[in-house]
Amino acid sequence: MSDIFSTTGTPYADGKILQHTTDGVGVITFNNPDKRNAMSLEMWEGFGEALTSLRDDETVRVVVLRGAGGKAFVSGADISQFEKTRHNAAASEEYARRSAAQRALLADYPKPTIACIDGFCLGGGMQVAMLADIRIAAHDSQFGIPAAKLGIAYGFDGLRHLVSLVGPSWARLLMYTGMRIDSAEALRIGLIERVFPVDELWGETMTIAETISQNAPLAIKAAKITIAQVLKDESQRDMDAIKAIGNACMDSADFREGRQAFMEKRKPQFQGR
Repeated sequence: MSDIFSTTGTPYADGKILQHTTDGVGVITFNNPDKRNAMSLEMWEGFGEALTSLRDDETVRVVVLRGAGGKAFVSGADISQFEKTRHNAAASEEYARRSAAQRALLADYPKPTIACIDGFCLGGGMQVAMLADIRIAAHDSQFGIPAAKLGIAYGFDGLRHLVSLVGPSWARLLMYTGMRIDSAEALRIGLIERVFPVDELWGETMTIAETISQNAPLAIKAAKITIAQVLKDESQRDMDAIKAIGNACMDSADFREGRQAFMEKRKPQFQGR
C-alpha cells in the first residue's frame, strides 16, 4: 500500500495526521509509523481538525481512516506520554477530556466513515475503528485491547461499542485477557465487516467508499441516523429526527432523480438535496 501515501494533502499535528480528498472521498491518515501510529494528545487534536475540515467540505461524501507504514492502523495510545498525562486519576481525567471532543466528533459524524485496517489495531486504535461505521481489514491484521495488562479502565463509550459489535461474552474475554485476535476471528465475531489480502485492501476499500459516495447522501444519512437511534435505549430515541430525515428524503430532488434514472435505465446523479 506504500504508493498511496505519496498523495499530498493537508498536514495536522506536525504531519502526524494527514488529510486529502479524491473523487468525493476524504482520507485521513494516522502518520506516526515509527511508533506504529500510536496516538498522542496532539494527534487526537489534529485528527479532530481533519475530521472537521472534511465534515465541512461539501464535495466529500464519505471519509476513510487509515494508518501509514503498513504495520498498524493505530497501535493504541502513546504510552510514553502516560507518565506526564495519565499517571493518576486526575491526570487521566484531563487526558480523557482533551481527547473526548474528537471521539464525540467521530461518534456523531454526519457522513459515512470507514476504517481501513492494515496491521495492529489495539487499545485506542480499537476505539477509533469501532467509532467508524464500517471496518475493513487486511488478512494479517491483529486486534486487541490490552487495558488489563496496563492497569487502565477502558471507558464506557469504548465498551458500549465493543459490546454492540461482538456481544458481552466476547467483550469480557477480550477485556479480561487482553488477548489479540487475528482478522479471521475478528470477522467471525463481528468486530470487522470485510477482510482482503493486503495488496487488495486499499483498492477494495476505495471501491466501497466510491460506491457509497455515488449513492444518495440523504438516504445514507437517513440510514445512519436511524441505526444510531436503534442502538439507543427506547427512552432515549429521537423518533422526530428519524421522521424529519425520512420526509427530507421523500421530498428531495435526489428521490425524483432516483426514480427517473430507474425508469430511464441510467445511473443516477445525486446532489444531496
